[in-house]
Amino acid sequence: MRSKYIEEIIIKGLMIISLLTVFGFVAAIVWTIFHRGWSCITWEMVSSLPGGGFYIGKEGGFLNAIVGSLYIVLASTLLGLIISIPVVFYLNVFLKKDSRFAYVARLAYDVLFGIPSIVYGAFAFTLMIYMGWRTSLAGGILVTTLLIVPIMIRSMDEVAKNFPRELLDASYSLGATRLETIGIMLRQIAPGIATATLLSVGRAIGDAAGVMFTAGFSDSIPTSLTQPAATLPLSIFFQLSAPQAEVQNRAYAAAVVLTIIVLVISLSSRFIMKKFSKNKV
Repeated sequence: MRSKYIEEIIIKGLMIISLLTVFGFVAAIVWTIFHRGWSCITWEMVSSLPGGGFYIGKEGGFLNAIVGSLYIVLASTLLGLIISIPVVFYLNVFLKKDSRFAYVARLAYDVLFGIPSIVYGAFAFTLMIYMGWRTSLAGGILVTTLLIVPIMIRSMDEVAKNFPRELLDASYSLGATRLETIGIMLRQIAPGIATATLLSVGRAIGDAAGVMFTAGFSDSIPTSLTQPAATLPLSIFFQLSAPQAEVQNRAYAAAVVLTIIVLVISLSSRFIMKKFSKNKV
C-alpha cells in the first residue's frame, strides 16, 4: 500500500510539473508579445494601409494584413466545413464500424494531418502553375483549405466515433431516414464540430509557409480572388527581418493583434460549444 501511495504522489507531482511547464511557456510567449508590442500599437497601425517606407520605419499600418488574414481564414474555414462534415458522416453513418475503407481513409487523413504546411504550399503552388494561376487570394484560400481539411475531419471523426451506435439503430427502428439520423447526430456532436473548427482556424490564421507560396503579399486590400493578399504571419515575418528596432516592434504589435483575434475566436467558440451542449438531447 505504501508503494502505491508513493507512486501516486510521484505521478501527481509529474502532472503538476507538466502543467506548470506548459503554462509557463504560454505565459512567457504572451508576456513577450504584449510587452514588446502593446506599447507600439496605435490606431493608425490597425486602421491604415502601409505607406511609403512603412517597412523601414515610416508611416502607415498593417490593415491589409488583418483583412487578408480574415478573408483567407473565413473562406477556407467555410470550404473546409463544407468538405469535412459530409466525409465525417459518411465514415460514421453510411459505413460499418469495422469497414476497411474507413480504416484506410482515417489512416490517410492522419498522414495528411502531420504534413508540414510548407509541403502543402509547394503542392498548391505547383497546382496553381498547372492551372495558370498567379499568387492570389484564391491561392491562399486553396492552400489553407487543403491544410485544415485533415484537421477538421480527424477531430470531428473522433467525436463522431464515440456517438452511441444504439441511438443510430433506435433512429432507424423508428422509421427515420439516414438524413434525419444525420440531423440527430449533428446536434449531438455540434460541440465537437466547434472544437475542430477552432483548432483549424488557429492553424490557418497562423500559417506563413503555405501562403508565402500562394497568396503572395500586397500593400493593398484585395478586391478580387485574383489579386495577391497580405497576411498577419507574413507581415510579422517581413518586419522581424528588418534591422530597424522600430520596425521589429511593429512586428510584435502585429503579433498582439493576431493573438487577440485568436483569443476572440476561441472565446466565441467556447460560448457556442456551451450553448450547443445545453441543447443536447
